[in-house]
Amino acid sequence: MINPLEINCDSLQMTDEQFFQLCQDNRDLRFERNSNGDILIMPPTGGETGHRNLKIIQKLANWTDTNQRGIAFDSSTGFKLSNGSDRSPDASWIPLEKWNNLTPQQRQKFLPLCPDFVIELRSPSDSLKTLQNKMKEYLENGTKLGWLINPKAKQVEIYRQGKEVEILDNPTTLSGEDLLPDFVLDLELIW
Repeated sequence: MINPLEINCDSLQMTDEQFFQLCQDNRDLRFERNSNGDILIMPPTGGETGHRNLKIIQKLANWTDTNQRGIAFDSSTGFKLSNGSDRSPDASWIPLEKWNNLTPQQRQKFLPLCPDFVIELRSPSDSLKTLQNKMKEYLENGTKLGWLINPKAKQVEIYRQGKEVEILDNPTTLSGEDLLPDFVLDLELIW
């Protein structure tokens, strides 16, 4: 299994601006940075994962357009979490109020907040433990609801603030619950 390449940056010590510029200068690569400042280079996904992720983003974007109470983002959007990490969930959403509170300059760079809702879609090259740790990190930084979708196992882990992780085996749909009312993801499109 291929894991993200991790570069220990103890001697590099990049500022937020330098990390943002690194990402801009290397648009063919997908970077994340953990709370220790280590840079993670994420491998590209294969066709099946890319198609599944497109369907997830399409459904979330369509719901967001209809609901109009928030903003949805794709996997190339960076978020600067309060613990210092820079993360890019496969799909995410924030309430409109959070978006409106950002300055035009903040909207142009990695958003200085944690999404209220995140989705991570496990690809064949992803370590499940790494994704589970990332989901916990999202919760610790303010995410209210998160889905870790594992197509190979046909399993979904649901992460909620203040609750144990719920594991669903072969569910047909997922609900956005109170956070995303009336948002339902049909998993037949994903499996």
